[in-house]
Amino acid sequence: MVEQQTGNNQWERQTIQKVLLEHIEEQRRARRWRIFFKLIFVGIIIALVYIYMNGDVPQSAATEPHTAIIDIDGPIFAGEAANANDIRDSLKDAFNSRMVMGVVLRINSPGGSPVQARQIYDEITALRKKYPNKKIYAAIEDLGASAAYLVASSADGIYADKTSLVGSIGAKIDSFGFVDGMQKLGIERRLYTAGAHKGILDPYSPSTPEDDAFIKQLLEYTHAAFIENVRAGRGTRLKETPDIFSGLFWTGEQALQLGLIDGYGDARYIAEELVKAKNLVDYTPSVNVIDRIANKIGASLSYHLGMQLGFVPQTR
Repeated sequence: MVEQQTGNNQWERQTIQKVLLEHIEEQRRARRWRIFFKLIFVGIIIALVYIYMNGDVPQSAATEPHTAIIDIDGPIFAGEAANANDIRDSLKDAFNSRMVMGVVLRINSPGGSPVQARQIYDEITALRKKYPNKKIYAAIEDLGASAAYLVASSADGIYADKTSLVGSIGAKIDSFGFVDGMQKLGIERRLYTAGAHKGILDPYSPSTPEDDAFIKQLLEYTHAAFIENVRAGRGTRLKETPDIFSGLFWTGEQALQLGLIDGYGDARYIAEELVKAKNLVDYTPSVNVIDRIANKIGASLSYHLGMQLGFVPQTR
């Protein structure tokens, strides 16, 4: 009888323990789901804040006439966010859409590859011929220089702020020379090449007059092509001076006097006053969401958010 009662007590303890463990596990699951939904809610809030701060509607949400926005932000190079392939695709999407009343290139770039810029320039020129009634404008924010201005010059009109920096119509190649420093340190450069000029621009080898002349010729050719494109794009609006193609850059106010821009205004001004379609829709090539948040609210906050969401590995 005592053994039976002991067995019953043990069974009751095991049952109670099992129920308690299941209850604890259920609470853990509920807590994980609460955390998950909180993160989803935070993500939605951040997305809404981003859209509000950015002022543009995603392309997929556009269901009525609007102005297409395409950002050219940062250096223009293959592999960068502002690259010819992605920007050309966005331009085609915008011009092909019946809902797009006009296109704005929102530019904030120091320039970059002349090849990438000319590819964008040529695409815009072709699209303007194909869709003569659909205008495209460039809105320069802080900076529209060098290859970025080359792109802008292909538009129907260029607008900027009075304090924007515009121009820098020139070409350059950067290099260093460490020959004298190596000699002082007793370091010998051993460079083996097949081809008399294969080592041109090597910073550890002395330059020659022939190499310098060759590089100068290349730069002059690139510069001439740049000037030709700007003249073709700006036409009689351009007021040429001895300095305008010298590589100098000007404020927006000076650029207006030189005919480098057509007036003052930003993307919203162009949409409302020129295109007459105030709704802005973003046709910019999509980038990583975390990167877009980082651009708006800071890299530090984005990093910690990425860790919490599991996109950034945590180190211990």
